[in-house]
Amino acid sequence: MNQQSHPQPVKIDIGDGAAIPSKKDHGLFTAWWVSFIGAIAVLTYLCVFYPSPYFHILSFLPDGIVVTFQVTFLSILLSLVLGLVTGLGRLSRNRFFNLIASTYVEVIRGIPLLVQLFYIYYALGRIESFSSLPPLTAAVLAMGICYGAYMGEVFRAGIDSIDKGQTEAARSLGFNRAQTMALVILPQAWRTILPPVGNEFIALLKDSSLVSILAVSDILRRGREFASESFLYFEAYTVVALVYLIITLILSKAVSRMESKLDYYERS
Repeated sequence: MNQQSHPQPVKIDIGDGAAIPSKKDHGLFTAWWVSFIGAIAVLTYLCVFYPSPYFHILSFLPDGIVVTFQVTFLSILLSLVLGLVTGLGRLSRNRFFNLIASTYVEVIRGIPLLVQLFYIYYALGRIESFSSLPPLTAAVLAMGICYGAYMGEVFRAGIDSIDKGQTEAARSLGFNRAQTMALVILPQAWRTILPPVGNEFIALLKDSSLVSILAVSDILRRGREFASESFLYFEAYTVVALVYLIITLILSKAVSRMESKLDYYERS
């Protein structure tokens, strides 16, 4: 290992997702538990003591919850693939690939997600090949491409944080570049990458509410449909907000548990 090499400071962009519980957050009086128990208590109270309309609204949302998770998981898979390719492109010594990856990041991060949704669905829809693009597919494409740019920066920073001596050691053992990246660098970088990836995942789930403008029946769309039929906007959006809050809190806890598991395996 090269003793003169020094690890570069890690700077990873953090999105606006829910806060991931840290290792110091133990017990029932943490912000996470207060938020989670509070949201469950409020939703239960409203549904038990005021079943009409709150329980009726809640029973109207399961289909939207399924669609929201469908959009989120498909988008996050696409963004992970694009993010890995972009991150490697940003670190590539090949100036062409580096330029393509950097341009993709700069362009996509400079355009609001709402505009990208409109563009992919309506503007590309004017091209004959895309004229029959289903709204759900357009939503997944737009969100995956948008978050792929952010994921690219996350992968770039995570890979860049690994000491250069690891690469030199792997190459001295006879690994080629692809083997070094797949078997040595990425497994170590994953610990650094996981927290911001989890944060982006939660932010993506919240941003999935924008797909309702394409008539995709997610949670927000189902809430709007109920409100437009009953004119109970305050009640409908209260339940929608509580459902989103509960889901994001559960996901943030799951990401925290994954981080703890990785730390355990690293220590063992």
